[in-house]
Amino acid sequence: MFTKSRTNEPDQAKQEDKAGAGQPQVASNQAAPGGRAAPAPKQRPKAPPSVLSTDLTVRGNLKTTGDIQIEGQVEGDIRAHLLTIGENATVKGEVVADDVIINGRILGRVRGLKVRLAATARVEGDIIHKTIAIESGAHFEGSVQRQDDPLTGAPQKGGGAPQQSQQQTAAKQQG
Repeated sequence: MFTKSRTNEPDQAKQEDKAGAGQPQVASNQAAPGGRAAPAPKQRPKAPPSVLSTDLTVRGNLKTTGDIQIEGQVEGDIRAHLLTIGENATVKGEVVADDVIINGRILGRVRGLKVRLAATARVEGDIIHKTIAIESGAHFEGSVQRQDDPLTGAPQKGGGAPQQSQQQTAAKQQG
């Protein structure tokens, strides 16, 4: 019964300029199928995870605020929001992520708010976590330590020095 045109009025344009300063503008009056105006998106859609395929070997550190799915080999540290290690994947280095899902092999420390070892997981190293789930059949060699904030890497009282610092100290003493 009531219709309103989708034109930018001066007050509305000023509010959009303030709200979207420094961000790309999206046209809000594009026609959707059926002739109606499509609503303006409120947020960017979540980006799909970055995938490292089975035939890929990476030597170096990976760092992102997004999600990573590893199916190949990584020799280096990884920092991500959600990290998924595939069944045939191998990671040699430290893993730090909000959520870590391990189906493959990790040789090194794992730090995460939520850590899940699937039945096919093989972890050789320490796990520092807020919550952990280990499925029957998972292989794990190392220590498990619960921390309220495992992403910072600061050891808790009586926790000792981080593993990386011990390795660096040993290397300095030998060299």
